[in-house]
Amino acid sequence: MSEQAISRFPVPELKDLPDDIREKILAVQEKAGFVPNVFLTLAHRPDEFRAFFAYHDALMEKNEGLTKAEREMIVVATSGANNCLYCVVAHGAILRIRAKNPRVADQVATNYRKAEITLRQRAMLDFAMKVALAAATVDEADFAVLREHGFSEADIWDIGAIAAFFALSNRLANLSSMRPNEEFYLMGRLPKG
Repeated sequence: MSEQAISRFPVPELKDLPDDIREKILAVQEKAGFVPNVFLTLAHRPDEFRAFFAYHDALMEKNEGLTKAEREMIVVATSGANNCLYCVVAHGAILRIRAKNPRVADQVATNYRKAEITLRQRAMLDFAMKVALAAATVDEADFAVLREHGFSEADIWDIGAIAAFFALSNRLANLSSMRPNEEFYLMGRLPKG
């Protein structure tokens, strides 16, 4: 298989990046064992890189409210609906790991209504999909359903904000023809041994 470009836009060399961005990329590489292509793709626009990852981290790295697996479910379901190959593959890998379930990411990306998730998580994804695909139609009844499932106002904001943020991410990934790293395809599918 021939090597494909990771993006249709320029990908700068690490040595040419501002120190803070280079340090963030190297820290991710040390933790993951590779550099996810999203970091390299967005690095050619340093101010946007900083803003993107600041908001990403504020939404996705919280330790209260939604679980980290639930946050990833939102990304995978909405990214599937938005036909975003990069986000489905990359966040599908993270979801498999965080949920400790090798099947859930493929199920959620394809049809979350048939996935091995709870009714509460299905309600969460119903709302996230509405925000991602038809935000103008969100109304008080949508909020009521989430409250019935025990979601707080902060949780509801997070569900909507994650769906909205990844709608942006999905569009940037598709605009740039961003390719998923090979490493993501197998992550979380087989037990470590």
